[in-house]
Amino acid sequence: MTAGTRTITQACLAVAAGLTVSICPVVTNTAVAQPVSVEPALPFPIPPAPPYLDANFYQPDPARVAAAQPGEILSARQVNLANLWLIPLNVNAWQLSYRSTNTHGEAIAAVATVIVPHAAPPSGQRGLLSFQFAEDSLSQNCAPSYTLQMGSLPNPLNPVISAEFVEVQAMLQRGHAVVIPDHQGPNAAYAVGPLGGRITLDGIRAAENFEPAGLPGTDTRVALWGYSGGAIPTAHAAELQQEYAPELNLVGSATGGLMADIRMAVDYNNGTSTFGGAVLGGLFGVAREYPQVAQFIDQHMNPLGKAVRLMHENQCVALQFAGFPFINIKGLFDYPGDPMRSPEMQPVLDELSLGRRGTPSTPLYIYEAPLDEVMPINAVNNLYDTYCTDPNARVSYTRDLLSEHGVAAVAGTASAVLWLDDRLNGVPAANGCHQRDVPTEILDPGALSTFVGAIGGTLASALGMPV
Repeated sequence: MTAGTRTITQACLAVAAGLTVSICPVVTNTAVAQPVSVEPALPFPIPPAPPYLDANFYQPDPARVAAAQPGEILSARQVNLANLWLIPLNVNAWQLSYRSTNTHGEAIAAVATVIVPHAAPPSGQRGLLSFQFAEDSLSQNCAPSYTLQMGSLPNPLNPVISAEFVEVQAMLQRGHAVVIPDHQGPNAAYAVGPLGGRITLDGIRAAENFEPAGLPGTDTRVALWGYSGGAIPTAHAAELQQEYAPELNLVGSATGGLMADIRMAVDYNNGTSTFGGAVLGGLFGVAREYPQVAQFIDQHMNPLGKAVRLMHENQCVALQFAGFPFINIKGLFDYPGDPMRSPEMQPVLDELSLGRRGTPSTPLYIYEAPLDEVMPINAVNNLYDTYCTDPNARVSYTRDLLSEHGVAAVAGTASAVLWLDDRLNGVPAANGCHQRDVPTEILDPGALSTFVGAIGGTLASALGMPV
């Protein structure tokens, strides 16, 4: 037991306003039957350390990581969460450090935040949502595990996580537990879907094996949700699940603003989009996971490109998006031809594109805006057609005609909540493939009242109301 931990017989301090006293029990990792003590939350106003100063938790001994099984918990601690850094959220929350696997089959450490509401699940069995934030950053300090903690340093360059946290609370308000993986991994490998998918699936394993969460193990009904940068690991997790984590009871996956084909995304944003810098940042993130991409960039990126890369490194989402709009991505290379069609890049780009592993066995909910200025709709149309060649496919695809990327994120939230809530409560999805075009999803039955209710519940939580 490390200094500051407590056994099952000792209580954790309730240090934030409105938090109830809870017990910090011993966690048993079923894979190796070794107890892991749960550290108590930091007493307010002591701020949490950012990941780069918290190596014991975020970067544990590599030998210990390698000896663990995928999803095995390495360390656990209670945390206090907040809206906008300082407004406490009255829930039960922990962080788990656990073992996952990178795209080379190597053991890596990952971190996830597990949140359990006080409210009982309406169906009698608590479901688990794995929510993947649109982190879209090249710094581990922009990860949700740090950003969501009470007392973390306010960062105006990282606003998306605070905004999307309302969606997490909408599911908590319905009685579901939520696990939030730092899906970009220890090197902040932005836009690497196969890596994020594995980290996501192992985060679900860790949450199911975490005794204080009170989940029924692999019988837990599990769903995935992510938009934009969060849709990338979500969609890859759905494709990888049968191969990588077949024991999970995955009942649905919802994605919006989806990048289905990275080649088409670069073509679509090359010199013509305000989001070009975000796509370029994703290319730099890919280079962190794939040495052949890093080598290609080092060899063929021109001096201007290398200067732009230096400015992107270790920055949060706002700079990735706002920096360098309308940038000519391909013009940053001196490669004789299209750098995205170079032989060296093709194996990686194939691995990053969706639809090549077959149709996920779980039901899918996809929502997209034809006017999306960053994600080409034709790539998502093609993915829908690819999935639906499988006679067992269950895909619901909505095109939000009057929205663009940001508006669709808001307009589609409530319908996604309702669809996910049904799956987690045991309501089966419709068989087959179903495509529809709507002016705006906010007009879907029940959507507006769901959206207003989620906002109201979030505001009420700011007054200390338990979630």
